[in-house]
Amino acid sequence: MEPIWAVGLMTGTVLDGNIDVALIKTDGERIADFGTYTLAPYPQTIRTLLEETLRQARVWNFTGPEPAIFREAEEALTRAQSAAVKDLVESYGLTMANIGVIGFHGQTVLHRAPQAGRLGETRQLGDGELMHAILGTKVAYDFRSADMRAGGQGAPLAAAYHTALLRAADASGDMAVLNLGGVANITWWDGKDNVIAFDTGPANAPLNDFIKSKGLGDMDRDGALASAGTVNEARLAKLLQHPYLTKPYPKSLDRFDFGAAMADGLSAGDGAATLTAFTAAAVGKALDLLPHRPGKLVVSGGGRHNPTMMAMLASRAGVEAVQAETLGWKGDALEAECFAFLAVRVLRGLPISFPSTTGVPQPMRGGRLAG
Repeated sequence: MEPIWAVGLMTGTVLDGNIDVALIKTDGERIADFGTYTLAPYPQTIRTLLEETLRQARVWNFTGPEPAIFREAEEALTRAQSAAVKDLVESYGLTMANIGVIGFHGQTVLHRAPQAGRLGETRQLGDGELMHAILGTKVAYDFRSADMRAGGQGAPLAAAYHTALLRAADASGDMAVLNLGGVANITWWDGKDNVIAFDTGPANAPLNDFIKSKGLGDMDRDGALASAGTVNEARLAKLLQHPYLTKPYPKSLDRFDFGAAMADGLSAGDGAATLTAFTAAAVGKALDLLPHRPGKLVVSGGGRHNPTMMAMLASRAGVEAVQAETLGWKGDALEAECFAFLAVRVLRGLPISFPSTTGVPQPMRGGRLAG
């Protein structure tokens, strides 16, 4: 297949109020052109609506009928994201007729990993049929459900894209990709046929929630609070005994599996320092699980903008951490680009998840296609 233009969308569980929109040209195996990328802010009304939706989702917890707010939030975010797609495409000098497919991840409101004797469940809000009706372009959406029905974790799904990037960079098993979003996930490739991916632990979600609870804004900007604080080593040592950290992969997390309560009773600075150290140290434990511990991590996602977190990856995970930009990648765009890439794979009937990335029995197709 010839490469086609595809748009990918991502809104993270960290609820930073932005829609990540990326345009790439790909055949679902290689990237022919990295196109362009933007952050499109949601209006405050949708941010507030999504925060309440996440709160109600945790109360619902996959039991009984879905909360009514799901439909309201789904329509609002689908319309907002459709507008963001059109704006990006036109700003690049293209029209929607030039776009082969849109990868619409939607907003994760709840994710429950599988357990012994019980399939996992996941819910992303996003109406692919409505987006297709608005934009007239094919839309791939609901990327995770088929994987979970087959017994998989449903996450992380970035491994196929990360591997394509590593392959183009001529990387081998001594380099892995770490994404620091709400949750942290890693992709390791041995340079041949073996790809491993899993969620390492929390990233920005508990830290952001903690900062918000202190009335100090939305995040620890530039890691300033953590840098001024002191890690509570006794608290950290206790947190690092959490069984998830030594559990064998494949494994995945919900954004609330590790929460701000981990820093209860600590000052703003010490709490931020301790939560940041926990994210970094959890990555170190994850590296120990891999067949070969990589010497270098290429870091994408919002967490790479936090110099304290990046420094702690070196000191507490024992690894060289470099920003994705050092390899010529767009570190903020990677997740959105990933869903453009996966949308083309959905279109072509190629697998998007694998036994070594989500635990499915065999390589799995996924996603639904509108249009």
